[in-house]
Amino acid sequence: MDESRAARMGQVLKVRPAGEAFARAFSRRVTILCGHFGSGKTEITLSAALELAGAGFPVSLLDLDVVKPYLRSRSARDILGAANVELVAPMGEYFSSDLPIVLPQVRTRLQDPTRKVFIDAGGDDTGVRALASVSDAVPEEETDLLLVLNFRRPFTPDVDSAVSMAREIEAASRLRTTGLLSNTHLMGESTAEVILDGLRLAREVGRSLSLEVRAVAAPLDLAEEVERGNPGCPVLPVKKIVKPPFESDRTRRTVGPLFVVG
Repeated sequence: MDESRAARMGQVLKVRPAGEAFARAFSRRVTILCGHFGSGKTEITLSAALELAGAGFPVSLLDLDVVKPYLRSRSARDILGAANVELVAPMGEYFSSDLPIVLPQVRTRLQDPTRKVFIDAGGDDTGVRALASVSDAVPEEETDLLLVLNFRRPFTPDVDSAVSMAREIEAASRLRTTGLLSNTHLMGESTAEVILDGLRLAREVGRSLSLEVRAVAAPLDLAEEVERGNPGCPVLPVKKIVKPPFESDRTRRTVGPLFVVG
């Protein structure tokens, strides 16, 4: 980040403490977020893109998630558009597709030094194969690949499974993991204790992989309590923007994406 841009960010962040946490966690120009089903990577990606766009950065969000057609960043395209976040994702008849479609604009944005770029990648080693197809265009010195961990989900219930997932994603994406994001939660049943216990486990994963835990995510209503627990890293206040269908009483659609924007 050049000095003038850092100075501009600093001025904005004097009145945006949440933005400061996101800026510290996502300091490189390109950030790729990966994680298993239910890790919460899409919500973190959306929150980060919106916060940094609000801080004045030109932001592009590249949706390469082909695993979950009912909960992907493209589901929030209207909210992103209103915040001046550019969304690069298949549209039209391919909006709900689970095909590994990679638009030409993905490479263009990865190589554009003027934009802050977030990539919502697939949920496991299979899901990140679309990412592998553009790995040669990823500027390594400007890029973070962050693994999102939720230890209250069946695919990553413990440290060993999280370590295995990290290695599988690296092999499939052809990219190196550079950090971890702790996002352990129980949706509406979350507590600060659950979140902080997940952070403890994430740090164990970090020791096994020689990686730093860049931040811990928390729902908006718990972020201050988690902060008081002295987590030792930035706390990301995450707002639920896209809800899966099982969280809503609305009738599910028979065609198109199964999501509810809230």
